[in-house]
Amino acid sequence: MKQRLPPLQGLYYFYVAAEQGSLKLAAEKLFVTPAAISQQIRQLEQWLETELFFRQHRKIVLTDEGVVLFDQAAKGFAHLHEGVRLISSDPNPTQLTVSALPSFSQHWLIPRLGSFRAKNPEISLLLEPTNELVSYPSSTVDLCIRYGHGQYPKVETHLIMEDALFAVCHPIYQKTHQIYDFEDLPRAELIEDMWPDLNWQEFLHSVGQSGGHSTLQYSGSHMVLDGALAVQGVALVRHSLSARYLSEGKLVIIGNIALRPKFRYYLCAPASYFKRQKVQQFKHWIEEEIQQFRQQYPLEIEIRDTDFASSKCSKQ
Repeated sequence: MKQRLPPLQGLYYFYVAAEQGSLKLAAEKLFVTPAAISQQIRQLEQWLETELFFRQHRKIVLTDEGVVLFDQAAKGFAHLHEGVRLISSDPNPTQLTVSALPSFSQHWLIPRLGSFRAKNPEISLLLEPTNELVSYPSSTVDLCIRYGHGQYPKVETHLIMEDALFAVCHPIYQKTHQIYDFEDLPRAELIEDMWPDLNWQEFLHSVGQSGGHSTLQYSGSHMVLDGALAVQGVALVRHSLSARYLSEGKLVIIGNIALRPKFRYYLCAPASYFKRQKVQQFKHWIEEEIQQFRQQYPLEIEIRDTDFASSKCSKQ
């Protein structure tokens, strides 16, 4: 007695043909030719060493052996279809869990989440501000917002926003230390992220300025921004995180040049997750918000491209 299974394709072609009662109808359903169906079934019959159909003029009729196999195949393929459905479906259609960087969460996302809730009141939102990598499919996270190169294993990525980096400080710090342009930076306290897009040395080189060095470091761009708001010095910040504070007069830009980093913001998740209704709703919402952000906070200084980018910051 044979212990292994016959080729799955032959079994499936047999199952569909038996279900349809016609090689022609089975071929139309599977988008192949009737000859391809017939060949697979004959190979299956040779493997089983028994006939499965009586071939008639315009239809096929199952033999006794064919009836037995069809009954079991129907159960087997039903279980397979259910397994695929369970994997593809959303176990919590009204609960959306989003993982985002702490900096983006604090200074960009959270102030706008009221808009998402107003437009999607049926969805409960859980925000997890973290730099930690998400392990799919074991994680309960539906969607990640990450800042990096957009190349992450086992996930699909959608670019949502580019950014720019420039030097800022509090107006009080500017006035106290007379910091207005790049040549004034040697007398400033320079605040820097330990996990940078680019550091002060690279920034100064790119804008053609020598001198100056970082004297205060924080582990996280949100804390770098908070340091500038706390009148601690001049910080390298992203436009996405600082635009609101610039418009409110809580920060001022030093110099007239910004650098465009190689990193960008991406939505990340397994491809099947992007088919979930709640994920589509969030994706549509954040794309609209980003478009409004660009219109509301245009950056009206020169933006230069740079090749500087630390691999440390390329996180999912």
